[in-house]
Amino acid sequence: MADPREESEPLLSRTRGGSARHTPAGVPSCHSVQVGPGAVARRDLCLDQAVVFIEDAIQYRSINHRVDARSLWLCRRYYSSTSQWTLSFTIFLILALAFIETPSSLTSTSDVRYRPAPWEPPCGLTEGVEALCLLVFAADVSVKSYLVGWAQFRKNPWLLAYLVVLLVSLVDWTVSLSLICQEPVRVRRLLRPFFLMQNSSMMKKTLKCIRWSLPEMASIGLLLAAHLCLFTMLGMLLFPGEKDDRRDRQRLTYFRNLPEALTSLLVLLTTANNPDVMIPAYSKNRLYAIFFIAFTLIGSLFLMNLLTAIIYNQFRGYLMKSLQTSLLRRRLGIRAAYKVLSSMTAEGGAHPEGVGVKPQDFLQVLQKVQLDSDHKQAITEKLHSRSGDLLSADEFQKLFDEFDKRVIKEHPPRPEYRSQFLQSAQFLFGHHYFDYLGNLMALGNLVTICVFLVLDAHVLPKDRDDFVLGILNCVFILYYLLEMLLKVFALGLRGYLVSCSNVFDGLLTAVLLVLEISTLAVYRFPHPGWKPEALGLLSLWDVTRLVNVLIAFRFLRIIPSMELMAVVASTILDLIRNMRAFGGILAVAYYVFAIIGVTLFRGVIVAPGNSSLAPDNGSAPCGSFEQLEYWTNNFDDFAAALVTLWDVMVVNNWQVFLDAFRRYAGPWSKIYFVLWWLVSSVIWVNLFLALILENFLHKWDRRSHLQSLTGDLGATSEVTVELLFRDVLEEPTEEELTEKLSHHPHLQLCR
Repeated sequence: MADPREESEPLLSRTRGGSARHTPAGVPSCHSVQVGPGAVARRDLCLDQAVVFIEDAIQYRSINHRVDARSLWLCRRYYSSTSQWTLSFTIFLILALAFIETPSSLTSTSDVRYRPAPWEPPCGLTEGVEALCLLVFAADVSVKSYLVGWAQFRKNPWLLAYLVVLLVSLVDWTVSLSLICQEPVRVRRLLRPFFLMQNSSMMKKTLKCIRWSLPEMASIGLLLAAHLCLFTMLGMLLFPGEKDDRRDRQRLTYFRNLPEALTSLLVLLTTANNPDVMIPAYSKNRLYAIFFIAFTLIGSLFLMNLLTAIIYNQFRGYLMKSLQTSLLRRRLGIRAAYKVLSSMTAEGGAHPEGVGVKPQDFLQVLQKVQLDSDHKQAITEKLHSRSGDLLSADEFQKLFDEFDKRVIKEHPPRPEYRSQFLQSAQFLFGHHYFDYLGNLMALGNLVTICVFLVLDAHVLPKDRDDFVLGILNCVFILYYLLEMLLKVFALGLRGYLVSCSNVFDGLLTAVLLVLEISTLAVYRFPHPGWKPEALGLLSLWDVTRLVNVLIAFRFLRIIPSMELMAVVASTILDLIRNMRAFGGILAVAYYVFAIIGVTLFRGVIVAPGNSSLAPDNGSAPCGSFEQLEYWTNNFDDFAAALVTLWDVMVVNNWQVFLDAFRRYAGPWSKIYFVLWWLVSSVIWVNLFLALILENFLHKWDRRSHLQSLTGDLGATSEVTVELLFRDVLEEPTEEELTEKLSHHPHLQLCR
């Protein structure tokens, strides 16, 4: 008999009426060996297959991988939390090398006037760390390639690109060592973000959606370009300038030639230089304002918002297509697990094909699945609540709907007191009105701090009398401590800790209490004229500021008490949870543009007095790079480049950067900054806006499909990207699932 671990065996093939005509000779199916050690091995193999298929479904992974015993063992080890954390840390490490590599970012400031010589790592240090990272990536691509098989590997563009990036990085790494780290350009730095993208399926989907949306974005982009070119030509004709007129010479700063006119209107499209660009012409004739108002109305208020609407609509449509694929992957994984387990049920031919799954087999599989205990318990309870011996395909599928539900833990029971007085006190201090009183006290504390900040705004810290504020802070902190103790009395310690708001309050109260006790121990009790000398690490004023900051943070406890604020806050929290893919795309863009910026513009910004291009602040034009002292915004190292790109993305005064780098580096530098503006401010910000709108609208609609899934209103506070669009996705049909499973490259089904 063939080795039961052979990957080529038909896992779900079975005989009809006890015959083996549908099973290849010498290859046992999951249940063909009914007695002996082989039966145990085959049963364990089927259980392991079901476990892996279910884990694939949970993580929306493809099931098109090898399913023999050795491959299943390797698959589970590869997707274990330890392996994935190791891979994630390796990706973080290789990306973080850019801060240490030459040019190093290890300085206290990036200001070219005061920046000291940074510490540069010796040749071979960062290269050694990079070599270890490349070895981890080589092992990663090897395991992935083995699991999917050679046929699937050749069809997977991401795996092929993974291999190419590794080879190019290795060649470039070898060149660096051969040139003793003196090479002018390191190509592999630009390729490092690929390791981040290929490790996230959601980032791949997002990138694919952006690529699919580019044609629609390009159409409105061409309309914007036509609008920009038309008004540029009109501006050149309307504002030719006359040499003997001072106001015309002012206008020449914006329309002195075609590139400058185009740049001025492009910046005006973002309203960054409004009304500066209009004032010189408007000061001569008020009718010239019509030109700039028409340009802004058409470009900024109409076309740019139209671009936002198109990006939102197109990206949402393409994202739903990708999420439809994710839903299909989940259904396929669950159906494959059902097929494997149902084949075990039909052992001995006592039941017809696909009759169902034994609950005990399902529970055995569930115990092995990598899933949190709360969801396991919810699925187990749902299984026990049903009637019947065997699970049908539909029942099996519905069990896994618990994945999409937020498990709501039962609130621990309150302490039981026999005394009538204690019971009344428990009711009083456990009531939500007591929370309102706490919010009112927190508001009062914040108001007192604001009052003293206003009164002492013009007083130096050393001359301030903190007696009254110190007394008030002591009183409020004692109240916070009393409130915490009373809530513990009313709710019990477990009941108090089950609420995130209470944990937040309690933690800050404990920190405030420690600070207050430390202050009293060092500086004694407050008294009139309380201005002691600084003792220890912090002065009295520093301690007071820290206490006031913590009190201000504690005021955030009011958010859950206000419905609208709670919806907004929960939307923000959901965005943070679901921003890994969208934030990852932006991080990749930042990384690539920062590396390109360091390569192109390193050293072009020089300190004043070191070059004729860098005049002193006194002689620099008003509003220029030099006059505004933007010396910290440069590309002399990776960290400085990231901050500079952030400042440009915000588009406030980004015309200053365009002008400065045009003078220091050349007019071609504008291409770099305009491309960054398109990628960050136009594309990514609009995608982010689309995600915010979809998430908030879903939260605001209390009758959404998610409420019907979870069965309670509070469960809408946690939403994944997949679940956000679940109500508009189509469930795969039975025929589609069967067809996909029949074409599995490593799973053979008898039809």
